[in-house]
Amino acid sequence: MRNAFADALTKLSQDDPRIIMLSGDIGNRLFDKFRAAHPDRFYNCGVAEQNMMGLAAGMAMSGHRPVVYTIAPFVTTRCLEQIRTDVCYHNVPVTVVSVGAGLSYAGLGPSHHACEDIAMLRVLPNMKVVCPGDAFEVRAALAAAFRQDGPVYIRMGKKGEPIVHAETPSEFQIGKALPIKPGSQICILSNGTMLPEALEAAHRLDETGHSTEVLSFHTVKPLDDHALRRAFNEFQLVATVEEHSLIGGFGSAVAEWLIDNRIDASKLIRIGAPDAFFKQSGEQEFAREQLNLSGHQIADRLRRRITHAD
Repeated sequence: MRNAFADALTKLSQDDPRIIMLSGDIGNRLFDKFRAAHPDRFYNCGVAEQNMMGLAAGMAMSGHRPVVYTIAPFVTTRCLEQIRTDVCYHNVPVTVVSVGAGLSYAGLGPSHHACEDIAMLRVLPNMKVVCPGDAFEVRAALAAAFRQDGPVYIRMGKKGEPIVHAETPSEFQIGKALPIKPGSQICILSNGTMLPEALEAAHRLDETGHSTEVLSFHTVKPLDDHALRRAFNEFQLVATVEEHSLIGGFGSAVAEWLIDNRIDASKLIRIGAPDAFFKQSGEQEFAREQLNLSGHQIADRLRRRITHAD
């Protein structure tokens, strides 16, 4: 995902001289092409993320389109006050991009895990929260962010994530879910990097006679009202899948939407990380297995739920 982001940023910057890249002591080689093309529009701000966010806000107030980039917890948790007060309060077009969402950096320990960022940022007024499902969605999300007049948070994985789309989805819009796979009985609303796991779960469920649809619900804020109404009207079971805490994340946002719209929530099952730090040693695949977030585990849970419902 991060390679797709760097490539897309470089291409978009050729047509928009307002785009400025701010990096938090990361990605120096990743942005070689951008720096070569625009040496005066790249700033390595070092391990000073709070200052970097304030700098970006000032640039946005001066007519630029700054992009702020570093590892997820350091560009969100560490500088939450600056995002809230400098960026969101003034409603300026800063694009905050995190790399290593969820448990992408599982092997580096809890300091590098990011299972709380959606909860923190979606509560901020004016902030849009976008979690692309693969590299092609990253490209589309970045282009869409530059069409916004206010702040956008783009939550990426790291590198090597499976490709789901055959090309960049031209229909990508912030706040509009993307259909990935049709089905008729179960609907999986997948958020961010969990999209390949959601697809694996859907195929396993199909094999056992449970027709399963998958939507890439890349935008947590604003939610796609139309897609949610259709899902809860037409399907027997609706599951939200995310690599984020069950508290305050995508599933929580959908549950809130159900309550606010007075829609029966009995069809909803939320799948995500528990309310606990992950302290075991291992990479992302291992972490997902331990937290029951792998495709086969998701399929087993949904199969048990739908069988019990029948």
